[in-house]
Amino acid sequence: MSPSTRRMLPVIALLVTMLLWSSSFIAMKMAVMALDPMLVMFGRMAAASLCFACCWRSLRQVQYRKGDWKPMLFMSLCEPCGYFVFEAYALCYTSASQAGMVVATMPLFVAVAAFFFLRERLSRKVWAGFFIALGGVVWLTLAGEATEHASNPMLGNILECLAMVSATGYVITAKRLSSHYPPLFITAVQAFVGMIFFMPLAFRPGVELPETLPLMPVLAVIYLGVAISLVAYGLYNYGVSKMPAGQASAFINLIPVLTLIMGQVLLNEAFTTQQYFAAAVVLTGVIMSQSGNNGNTGTDDEAEQTPQPA
Repeated sequence: MSPSTRRMLPVIALLVTMLLWSSSFIAMKMAVMALDPMLVMFGRMAAASLCFACCWRSLRQVQYRKGDWKPMLFMSLCEPCGYFVFEAYALCYTSASQAGMVVATMPLFVAVAAFFFLRERLSRKVWAGFFIALGGVVWLTLAGEATEHASNPMLGNILECLAMVSATGYVITAKRLSSHYPPLFITAVQAFVGMIFFMPLAFRPGVELPETLPLMPVLAVIYLGVAISLVAYGLYNYGVSKMPAGQASAFINLIPVLTLIMGQVLLNEAFTTQQYFAAAVVLTGVIMSQSGNNGNTGTDDEAEQTPQPA
């Protein structure tokens, strides 16, 4: 394999990941409109875990380091557990398009977390972009109107912001673990822990289980488990392990655009005029932060040794 092809593989992996992650908001919205959110998440994790069970022989060959169960457990509790609890309920109250726009702020949450926990330097431009993007999210939320697809956009977008906080813990921890463990193993750990975590929540007392399983929501759950929890996370972990994390995080900027297009085409969702302006503010802040953080975290050698935002 030529060096140029080897360099392109992580880029292609991240592009496919962004396409799949964008579609996950659509699939999740379809599923939670018909099924209990925790039942959806258990089904998603169970589907992914069954796929990983088929790869058990290759997973057994991974050399475990003593004590790594702690960061692995923390990573998994952040995502999929905490992240998907917040996101599943967020999509009960807000539209997939708005949730996708909130996700655009994830690189900024990661950058700020890296500043406090990893002592990475951030420029004033990054800080300015962070607060501009956050202001855009607030505007997007306040300008939202209750619709069929967004019954309470304020609550839904707040829950999606909390999902981004959980995702931040996952990203930084996964970057640390990816220096020793292969992407497939990290993704499998997330799936198995997620299945155990969501099982009692899915079958808790008072949950109304459907008498018949509706076809499209069930297919959406299977798609989330196989294409998103298995393929997308595997590709993302591979991409993050092969390129600087700051560069990898820039790909997340594609999610709100792709989700907005899919939401309008597949779910007939629509933004108000103010929300389109607010979305532009969010993207402006994100782009500003990306352009203002080049070369501010040390040398290339240091970047390879130190966990970076992903």
